[in-house]
Amino acid sequence: MRVVICGGGVIGAASAFFLTRRGVGVTVVERTGVACAASGKAGGFLARDWCDGTPLETLARRSFDLHAELARELPGEAYGYRRLTTWGGYHGATRRGGDDVRWLGDAVRVTQRLGSPATTAQVHPARFTEALLRSAEKGGATVRIGEVTGLQRANDRVAAVLLHDDEIACDAVVIAMGPWSILACAWLPLPAVFGLKGHSIVFDTGERIPGEAAFLEYREPGGEVLAPEIFPRPDGTTYVCAISSEQPLPLDPAAVTPDPGAIERLQALCAAVSPVLGSAKLLAAQACYRPMARDGLPLIGRVPGLANAYVATGHSVWGILNAPATGEAMAELIAEGAAHSVDLAPFDPARLRPLDPARLRRG
Repeated sequence: MRVVICGGGVIGAASAFFLTRRGVGVTVVERTGVACAASGKAGGFLARDWCDGTPLETLARRSFDLHAELARELPGEAYGYRRLTTWGGYHGATRRGGDDVRWLGDAVRVTQRLGSPATTAQVHPARFTEALLRSAEKGGATVRIGEVTGLQRANDRVAAVLLHDDEIACDAVVIAMGPWSILACAWLPLPAVFGLKGHSIVFDTGERIPGEAAFLEYREPGGEVLAPEIFPRPDGTTYVCAISSEQPLPLDPAAVTPDPGAIERLQALCAAVSPVLGSAKLLAAQACYRPMARDGLPLIGRVPGLANAYVATGHSVWGILNAPATGEAMAELIAEGAAHSVDLAPFDPARLRPLDPARLRRG
C-alpha cells in the first residue's frame, strides 16, 4: 500500500509516522519545506485538559499522553519536550499579588496557576515535526519537495497525485496542507479551510527564565486588549505571541510576512511585562496562518464520496497538541478501515457543506 500525504507540517508528519509504524509505504509531498508554516512558527504549548467539555476533549487527552510516549521513544530532548507550570495574570497592577513569578515585571499580577507539570507541557514545534519525519523516513517513508497541482481520479478513487512535472501513483491520499488545504477544494468535495494570521517573536533569554509559561492580559496604550502567551524553551529561547489578523492567504507559504507594525507592538508589550524580555536579543520576528474550518473544529476523516481520499487539517491553535492523536487515528482509518483510538465523528468532513470550486476560481 502506498499513501501520498500532501503537506509536510506536523499533521502530515504525524500521519506519516504512524502509517510507517504499521508497515504502510508513505510519500510526503511538501511545496516549500518541512514545518515551513504554522508547524514551525507555533508556540508548541501542550495542555491535557484545556479542551475538556468540548468535542476536542478525547482527542486532546489522547494526544497529550502520546506526546509523553513519543518523548521517550524519539527522544524528546531533541525537540525540547518538557513539563511546565503555567501561570495566568494581567498587566497593569499597582502591586504584585498571588504567586511570585520573578521574571515578570512588577506591573504584572499573577492571579492563578493554570497548569501544573501534570497537565501542561511544551515542544519545539519545528524540531518535533522534523523528529516525526526522520523516524518515518527510517521506517521507509520518503519526503519530496514539490507543488501538488491536482489529483488524477478514477471513478470514486484517487489514482495519482499530480505535480508540475510528474505524478505519484497512490492507493490513498491525505490532504494535510493546513490553510492551503483550501486549494484541494478544486479537486475534492471538501469544506472550506481558512487561515487566521498570527504573529510571534523569539528572544534569546538564556537561563534567565525558568521552565514555566504565562498567559496574560495586556492593554495597549491605544486601548486594545491583547492576550500574550509566553513560552520559555529549554534551548534558552523564549517565544511570545499575541497579535492576530485576517489577511489574504498567499499561495506560497514562503511569502508569509508580518503585518506592518505588528512586531513593534509585540516588542513594546514584552518590554512592559518582563524586564528580561525587554533586554533580550531578538532572534526571530515571524507570522503564520493557523488553519480553521467554519465551525472551529478540525476536519479529520474520509472525504465524502471517495473511497481512498482523506483530510486532516483545521486544528487552529491546537495543531501541535493534537497532531499525535490525529496521526494515529488517520493511520488506523487508512490501514485498518476505522479509527479506534479516538472517535472521529465530531470531525467528519461531511458535517460541513463542500466549497463550490467556482468560488475558489473567483478567488
